Amino acid sequence: MSVFNELSSIDLAALVASRVCHDIISPVGAITNGLEVLDEEGNEDMAEFAMDLIRKSARHASAKLQFARIAFGAAGSAGSEIDLGDAQSVATGFMENEKAELVWEVERMLLPKNKVKLLLNLILIVNQCIPRGGTITVGMENGPDEPVFTLTAEGRNARVHTMIAEIIDGREPERIDAHTVQPIYAVLLAEEAGMTISLDSDGEKIMCKAQPKLNSS
Repeated sequence: MSVFNELSSIDLAALVASRVCHDIISPVGAITNGLEVLDEEGNEDMAEFAMDLIRKSARHASAKLQFARIAFGAAGSAGSEIDLGDAQSVATGFMENEKAELVWEVERMLLPKNKVKLLLNLILIVNQCIPRGGTITVGMENGPDEPVFTLTAEGRNARVHTMIAEIIDGREPERIDAHTVQPIYAVLLAEEAGMTISLDSDGEKIMCKAQPKLNSS
């Protein structure tokens, strides 16, 4: 059992909520700034700029919230399944605002909720490994009963952050906060889904795999 299971459900919910709020503060703040510019009369050029900023920021905020709804939210009742087509849609929308390009090579099918949530959280993890951008390729082996997720991130100066590596290995980080909760949440999702996560690097390539536990039925 992971050391993260000692984290109370209330604390986990609070930290995840903080993470989601942190992600949408920037685009929502940009919308507010744009509206303030519109309130200033007599500058048509700035008004056009403000409307463009509001449109882009609204799309950005919407994409992040739609992604978070599936990656962190309930997304249906307990034991429900999620369409991987919906997961692809929200992942594509989210990555349009990131530096890396997403290549989705997973067929559309229904999978248990926690496995789909895990896949989306793995995208967040490997995206952090290529801060200067690159390509994230998402694949899946086997069928829906015992899927194996494979994610490859390639980019300049690709590296696995020490904190992420420690959490994936099941070690508790120096502090548990809104910045570290996402990989912790991924580990807990993997355990709930009867899967394990591995993360390896080879030059400017990061390989992440989630597969069923050996003793899993």
